[in-house]
Amino acid sequence: MAEQGDVCYTFEAAVEMAVQMEEEGFRHYLDALRKVENKNAREILRDAALDELEHKHQLEKALVDGHMKGEGELAKRVPTMNLGYVLAKKELKPDSDVREALAYAIHLETNSIDFYRRMSQGCAGAPMGNLFELLLADESRHLQSLEDMYEEHFLPEG
Repeated sequence: MAEQGDVCYTFEAAVEMAVQMEEEGFRHYLDALRKVENKNAREILRDAALDELEHKHQLEKALVDGHMKGEGELAKRVPTMNLGYVLAKKELKPDSDVREALAYAIHLETNSIDFYRRMSQGCAGAPMGNLFELLLADESRHLQSLEDMYEEHFLPEG
């Protein structure tokens, strides 16, 4: 996805960009699923791919409806550990394991968060700003879930 500056778009253009972002994420997960042989790693990648499809579907529905629903607790960002900044970013291979699949997914979600953060800042105060805040909050929940799984299985206590 091309680098976005602090600029806001029409609702339709903003949603189209978000659809493209989710499609790219889905394609990355699909490519990874075609490579990785480890059953548990594939399950993580599959779930993440389905999340991307769900986002894309919500966004496409917003295009049809002319707005996107979402408020309350679900619209709030959750704190994350920012593991994407400490985990090595590697291409997955057929023998990649769960740890590598989680790290890969964490990086993809971090990229989505960065995109939605930039878009949210560029549209601050405009109706699309709320849309990107909602998507940013949703991506932060996915990232937190992946990081929690990584922490539980691969980070030592204390």
